[in-house]
Amino acid sequence: MNKQNISKLNLFLLGLRNRFEENASIFKGINTTFTAGLKEFKGVGSYESNNIKYNFNGKTEILTMESLFERVLAEAEKYESLSIVYRERGTDIQILADNKNVKMKNIEVKETSEVTQVSEVQSTFETSTLLNRDYYIKIGKADALLKEIGIMTKDGKVKNDRIRKYNQIDHYVELLEGVIDSLPKNTTINILDCGCGKSYLTFVLNYYLTEVKKIKCHFIGLDHSEAVITASKKMSENLGYRNMEFHALDIHNYTPNKNIHVVLSLHACDTATDMALALGIKVGSDVIIAVPCCHRELLSQYNYAPFKGILKQGIFKARMADILTDGMRTLMLEAQGYEVSAVEYISPLETPKNLMIRAIKTKEEDPKALDEYMSLMGSLNVYPALYSYLTNDFDIEEDCEEDDEE
Repeated sequence: MNKQNISKLNLFLLGLRNRFEENASIFKGINTTFTAGLKEFKGVGSYESNNIKYNFNGKTEILTMESLFERVLAEAEKYESLSIVYRERGTDIQILADNKNVKMKNIEVKETSEVTQVSEVQSTFETSTLLNRDYYIKIGKADALLKEIGIMTKDGKVKNDRIRKYNQIDHYVELLEGVIDSLPKNTTINILDCGCGKSYLTFVLNYYLTEVKKIKCHFIGLDHSEAVITASKKMSENLGYRNMEFHALDIHNYTPNKNIHVVLSLHACDTATDMALALGIKVGSDVIIAVPCCHRELLSQYNYAPFKGILKQGIFKARMADILTDGMRTLMLEAQGYEVSAVEYISPLETPKNLMIRAIKTKEEDPKALDEYMSLMGSLNVYPALYSYLTNDFDIEEDCEEDDEE
């Protein structure tokens, strides 16, 4: 290649080098193909501890991205043309260079899988089918993720008994779409998952933010179980999701070393949800998302004389306890300056744990909402865990074992 086009090539490579330095966590690999006549000479590079393991002409070296590109430029002088494919999660960038021109383009990851048809012989307990909708987590593009979390078979078919879960995770992303747009721009979004379990939904959110929305993000998963943390670490390794870290510790032992933008609590049992909400408030998280699980605390506490005739029915008292627990949670979040919405997560036919609380920090504390909260504490004769956690130190509660996969 002539020197003029090698100089142009150098400018493109400088851009890729800056891209790598800014967000090496989403780099997947680099392929080079040098051409001389009808012969091609291929090089393959993969990520290795913030460097590149590069094999070319039978020789493997560990290089920095800068030294790799210096090597590529030196080799380009010996050949007629060059193709470079720089691969990131969700995007391939191709540079084509020869003696006439140097150009760069993005190559969209193509969808290759076909949606399986639902089996005619289904369990009578199944209620879900694949929906006639434009999914956020698309089959084809998200195959590696869907296989890793057990939604899809190795040959690219959605499992009949996991269709419900597929619909659930996709609706989860849909419900967070507007929340995502409210996050700060031009910064790495740090997301803390409290009681992460096997982190399936967090892996889904990582995929969507990184590969679809092109948002730079970092995930931190906390759980008291060594087993599920080990499983999550293995999954992140299998997927190449280097923007994730997992720790086996209790929430009250965690001290953030970076600004937390989003706090998640998905199916954390009983007052563990309150602990996550309190942590989110205390660290000033921009967004707090909770999908509460079982509600035991207020059931044994609350008493409201005007409803005595109604609450003598145990099922009514239990359902009212659920409403009071989550209602007071939303009111406390409002008192702390959050704009709050409570929405049905998925159909109650799928699971009774179908409420999502979405809170976005929009203002300073609201004394009026706090006064209302305190008044309810007195009227109902309750002392909610969330209030206690915000005013005192707290101890962790165990998560429900059945919800570890969430």
